[in-house]
Amino acid sequence: MENILNIRKVSKIYKNAGRDLTVLDQINFSIDAGSTVAITGPSGSGKTTLLGLCAGLDRASSGTVELNGIALEKLNEDERAAIRNQYVGFIFQNFQLLPTLTALENVMVPMELRGAKNIKAQAMELLEKVGLADRSHHYPIQLSGGEQQRVSLARAFSNKPAILFADEPTGNLDAETSEKVIKLLFDLNKDFGTTLVIVTHDLELAARTSRTIKIKGGVIISDENSTYA
Repeated sequence: MENILNIRKVSKIYKNAGRDLTVLDQINFSIDAGSTVAITGPSGSGKTTLLGLCAGLDRASSGTVELNGIALEKLNEDERAAIRNQYVGFIFQNFQLLPTLTALENVMVPMELRGAKNIKAQAMELLEKVGLADRSHHYPIQLSGGEQQRVSLARAFSNKPAILFADEPTGNLDAETSEKVIKLLFDLNKDFGTTLVIVTHDLELAARTSRTIKIKGGVIISDENSTYA
């Protein structure tokens, strides 16, 4: 199985009041295409920073991040944005839907950016998959948190991404709603054959992936295959 993501000697250092703050220190791992991986660790361990580097949202201070065979550190901001649009899907804790667009329009946005055809029908199909076809013309403010996250799931898969990054996808949801969203996430992931990388505090959610990478103090302290998957 080929690797979709290669992280080699990646560090992230911020300047803070004239001092260097090392958030990530010499991180190394690879992720197989089509696999499911959780990145766990306490608050402040560097999980979300690592996710941002993997997805090309930010640039490492040193080391290499290779996404789908492309070295991200060699690209400028616009080139990295083009790579994200082509290969990457995102799900965030706070949904990040565009408030002035309906559920349907939010799902259509990534497809419009790619210049895809027949996008309204495809977006409706995705909303149907997440059980929100009847809410397609509602705005985010008219939807519950769980419904908003289901819209963001549909949006994340609308580009048929090679890799999907989910940052605390159930962090703002109650237990029952979380369970529904997680089931949808894994079902859609299976349908689309996407590589899934989840940053989470939720160890039960992490256990549903095939592999868990634990980070503490900016370094990997364990990297184990799960017995669940």
